[in-house]
Amino acid sequence: MVDTMALLLPFGRASRTPRTVDHPAVGLPADAEVILDAPDDHLGPALVAAGQGAYEPAAELLGATRLRAGWEYRDGYVLRLAAFARSRPEWLQAWCAAAPHDPDALLVKAQLAVDHAWRSPARAELLRGVSPLITAAARADDRDPVPWRIALDHARGSRAGHTYFGELWEAALRRAPLHYGCHVAALRYLASSWHGSHRECFDFADRAAQDAPADSLVQALPTRAAFAYLTDGCGPGVPPERLDAAADRAIALSARFPAGDLWPAGMRNKLTYVLAQLGRWEDALEQLRLIGPYATSFPWSRFSDDPLGGFLEVRDEIRVRAAAAAPGRAPADDPRSGLAGRVHSGDH
Repeated sequence: MVDTMALLLPFGRASRTPRTVDHPAVGLPADAEVILDAPDDHLGPALVAAGQGAYEPAAELLGATRLRAGWEYRDGYVLRLAAFARSRPEWLQAWCAAAPHDPDALLVKAQLAVDHAWRSPARAELLRGVSPLITAAARADDRDPVPWRIALDHARGSRAGHTYFGELWEAALRRAPLHYGCHVAALRYLASSWHGSHRECFDFADRAAQDAPADSLVQALPTRAAFAYLTDGCGPGVPPERLDAAADRAIALSARFPAGDLWPAGMRNKLTYVLAQLGRWEDALEQLRLIGPYATSFPWSRFSDDPLGGFLEVRDEIRVRAAAAAPGRAPADDPRSGLAGRVHSGDH
């Protein structure tokens, strides 16, 4: 197993100390109560049915998102269903056989094909063969921005040029100008093609957030740029105040959701990592309270093959550091001085 703390944070301990069973003093759930990548009440039954070989609940779920234009939910559900189909493909194969032109089946099929190609050493070559599947999904429902998010991911993996990327980006914006998934895909493409040029990525993220409503997930995009910077080992430095501003914007967005809400859990997990890297222990602890029992694989899977264990270990570290930074206690070291423990940003 990867040494989680050594990679994850510059303040990692040399050895792991036993965790307490509960954290009543700071309002955190017990370790045993924390769930990794918990599905919501709609996705859960669809996954259970898919495990039994039935595709109908997944079809109903995605069909409902398309009818009500719930694109953010649709995107998240497609990613989870495609991930499930990597190890249990029978239900998806049956769905595609029964309804070969179904927009929802085509979308999951395209996402699965991109995921499969992404994990291959011959990524760029395999991705070129996936293009017809993405095109079919996009043509099946012209309103849907999710095929265009997949196309943006595809462009990054196949090393497409900026002109082609720009055409995809414009097409995505026409369908859903505030779709967070497309913005993240675009930011990842720019981070890959402008490797080391983090200020340009921050410019893109900041402009998008400034143009978005206060309750839009796009408000969290600068935090994704901060995460990319903090986990990348090249390029010029970014002013600390810009990192703090990105975190502050995401904190304001997080405050709009109830504590223990599953929907913003992914955003809050990434924000917690960024706040910890910035040495903002009390802010990070507050995000852990808001996260409650809902850990997400990303970002912790970037640093460990045990993302739940990584989350719990970082949670302990934040709790200890926040207590040490409380009034009357000696201040914790500020990791800004080194920003150690970076890994290369290339997550899919």
